[in-house]
Amino acid sequence: MSTITGKVWKFGDNIDTDLIIAARYLNTSDPVELAKHVMEDADPEFVKKLNPGDIIVAGENFGCGSSREHAPIALKAAGVSAVVAKSFARIFYRNAFNMGLPIFELKECDEISEGDSITIDMQNGKIEDTSMKKVYKFSPIPPFMQELLSIGGLMNYAKKKM
Repeated sequence: MSTITGKVWKFGDNIDTDLIIAARYLNTSDPVELAKHVMEDADPEFVKKLNPGDIIVAGENFGCGSSREHAPIALKAAGVSAVVAKSFARIFYRNAFNMGLPIFELKECDEISEGDSITIDMQNGKIEDTSMKKVYKFSPIPPFMQELLSIGGLMNYAKKKM
């Protein structure tokens, strides 16, 4: 899984974990149930429009708020293949990798439009907006973190190592 391609859905700055998955749905940890409500308070129609493999592109401080793992679990279960943002809240950053959700920091997120198709090359640190024929560079993800993502997160990694 060194390359990810998908359609872009855009969100702004400070998308907190309550916007990703509202607290009223946290009476379950079932990924399938959480996926039904992902981004509901930011865009009530998001789940209906989302196709498996689509990518969220956002502004600064994506995933701020609580430290709950439900947010990356819900995104991944809904079919979001990756999140690209200008920056991530540190706890969300760690939770995303632990849950196997690929995330990438890119300062030029404003240049990418909703509906564009992008391809993310994890190993070489490139995002290509194939709709606009433009390529952006980011710091490649370290090999260990790429391994975490390829195996589906920290729990799967630990099981493999045991």
